[in-house]
Amino acid sequence: MHETFPRDGHDHQHCIDEALAIAEQLCADRGRRLTPLRRRVLELVWESHQPVKAYDLLARLQQESASAAPPTVYRALDFLIAERLIHRLASLNAYVGCAHPGHRHTGQFLICSECQSVAELDDADIEQALSRRADAMGFALTTQTIELEGCCPRCRRGMDKKECPA
Repeated sequence: MHETFPRDGHDHQHCIDEALAIAEQLCADRGRRLTPLRRRVLELVWESHQPVKAYDLLARLQQESASAAPPTVYRALDFLIAERLIHRLASLNAYVGCAHPGHRHTGQFLICSECQSVAELDDADIEQALSRRADAMGFALTTQTIELEGCCPRCRRGMDKKECPA
């Protein structure tokens, strides 16, 4: 999996295929079922490097099957989150594929305000620094997701770096 924003000419199908193969292996290793619906939702989440909203996933699934309903999509998303195959971006109320599903980690995301592309950092130093600070304050940290907004390299090309909207 990648940690950077996709470059021009990026073979995104490779990302999708790799994410699905890893998910199938991890679910098998964990004794969990990657049902056809869960697999399809994961595939749709990985369809681009932009976050996708649950109702957009539902609309896509309803094009394929009239029986698709919100509870089934949310159950599939909950499963994929629990298995660490996707992340939920709270600021966007949307989902992205996990670039590091094989190990437990916190989420650190760079979100492009121009094109909505997302890159996952997974920086252990950031995670540990925040955990130490929280612990020093007597705070029991249970989850940690950091969402940073700015401009990706593709959107920065052709614009003055200072012009990137906040």
